Amino acid sequence: MDRSKNYSSKWDELGKMYGRDDLLPLWVADMDFMSPKPVIEAIEARAKQGIYGYTSKPESYFESVARWMKKRHDWDVKTDWMIFSPGVVPALSFIVNALTHPGDKILVQSPVYYPFFKVIENNGRRVVNNPLLFNDGRYTMDFDDLEEKVKDPQVKLLFLCSPHNPVGRVWTEEELKKLGRICIDNNILIISDEIHQDILYPGVKHTPFASISEEFALNSITCTAPSKTFNLAGLQTSSIVIPNKIYYDVYKNFMTRIHLLRNNAFGLVALEAAYTYGEEWLDQFLEYLDGNLKTLSEGIEKDIPQIKIIKPEGTYLVWMNCRELGFDSKHLSDFMINKARLALDDGYWFGTGGEGFQRINLACPRAYVNEALTRLKKAVG
Repeated sequence: MDRSKNYSSKWDELGKMYGRDDLLPLWVADMDFMSPKPVIEAIEARAKQGIYGYTSKPESYFESVARWMKKRHDWDVKTDWMIFSPGVVPALSFIVNALTHPGDKILVQSPVYYPFFKVIENNGRRVVNNPLLFNDGRYTMDFDDLEEKVKDPQVKLLFLCSPHNPVGRVWTEEELKKLGRICIDNNILIISDEIHQDILYPGVKHTPFASISEEFALNSITCTAPSKTFNLAGLQTSSIVIPNKIYYDVYKNFMTRIHLLRNNAFGLVALEAAYTYGEEWLDQFLEYLDGNLKTLSEGIEKDIPQIKIIKPEGTYLVWMNCRELGFDSKHLSDFMINKARLALDDGYWFGTGGEGFQRINLACPRAYVNEALTRLKKAVG
């Protein structure tokens, strides 16, 4: 699909981000595919009404979210736990402001989605890092380090990335239980970003943190959205799940104070159409994505063995270990931009442990994957 007139940040902001416009953009986490046809039709039908006044959510809106969570993830979600947000990252900021005070500390597990750091620091809170362990090409949580970090009474929240961006882990129920127990025992509220929950590779199951037990549900806030699943990020429509009424009321009161409880007209109908009619499209996308991953992995292994793919269990983002190329972070970035002519996400953006890595987005036509391999092979020599 030609996105040159799509007002796409991925394509239109290459010069701003990378200093040149002739790169193959495989960075921003959206898809180079059209959204499901039922979603497009729902938006078109809404547009034809010609009146775009203030919106009101029908009961079917959150019911569609609940049905999806039950069918895809076996999670029984009550509609009165849900509340609107214009995005997951904005929701993280709202949560930080509503439930913590300036100077409080928030745990992250790097290398991790870099807006986590900005949300914390830009709101006057402090980052506490519980870095992931990396052994034999696989990432795990460092529970011993976490046990020490949670002893600090100023630590109030933990941002959980599940599935994890960028390393691609889909945490097991056992891992989540251990994490949850540590946090509950130390009065740490878990904020679980599960925006990538539907992007899973064959044989992998996502466990929503709040689905594990009532105790875990009451000590968590889950941030979800159809944006990654159905390529709807520009519609700015997310659902925040807050089973604990105390936290729900605090969050809702904050959103009421800033007058941000209504959807835009198109996000409203798009979410319901996606969750109601988009499953077949998603299954087709996941099959295609798996093919893209195999293409990338086989091409790297065959022609560019200096780069190692960290095999993802979830997300359409792939974490590539480029340390054997022998560059520091600055020169690795320059190599990818000016020699390979690829726009990727630099690993160091994701914090400690990301140095020497690059993140590539595979939610694109296979021709882009093959072109990226061609450029990389030529650049490495």
